[in-house]
Amino acid sequence: MRRISSPAESRLIAILLAALLAFAAGCASNNAPSADTDAGTEGGFDDGMMDDASSGMDGARMSAADVNLPVVYFDLDSTEIRGEFRSGLEAGAIALKDSGATVLIEGHCDERGSEEYNFALGERRAGAVRKYLFNLGVPMAQMTVVSYGEAQPAQSGRGESAWRLNRRADFRVR
Repeated sequence: MRRISSPAESRLIAILLAALLAFAAGCASNNAPSADTDAGTEGGFDDGMMDDASSGMDGARMSAADVNLPVVYFDLDSTEIRGEFRSGLEAGAIALKDSGATVLIEGHCDERGSEEYNFALGERRAGAVRKYLFNLGVPMAQMTVVSYGEAQPAQSGRGESAWRLNRRADFRVR
């Protein structure tokens, strides 16, 4: 092993070690969702890098008011994002990335099931939407999830016509 012979070499080695540690810490950060849920994108997620032509904004930055995310409805006891909601989420992801706005993703359930079960299911639904948006390149730092379980129904009443509107993920863009 070679000895370090000068203060310049010592500084260079210290700088290289610091850079290596910073790189390793960045690689080890836990920003990715851990659920195995299919987020509906092939090959993981893109890096969120888009040119102005693909965002359709010609260099102009969008505001939070310009972000439109559709309500996502779920099947009974499901967290799977149905195909009919994916294009709306894809457009919303582009707008979120471009605006830098933050979004609160709210998970909801119908009245069937225990309060504890519905709270957990609402959280899984909001988490599935967050993972989908993350896989479309929206940074985790821009998204927060909350579950309301069955506490905030969109439609009162009993029966499938009301229940299907209550199994949802809503968005509050800030």
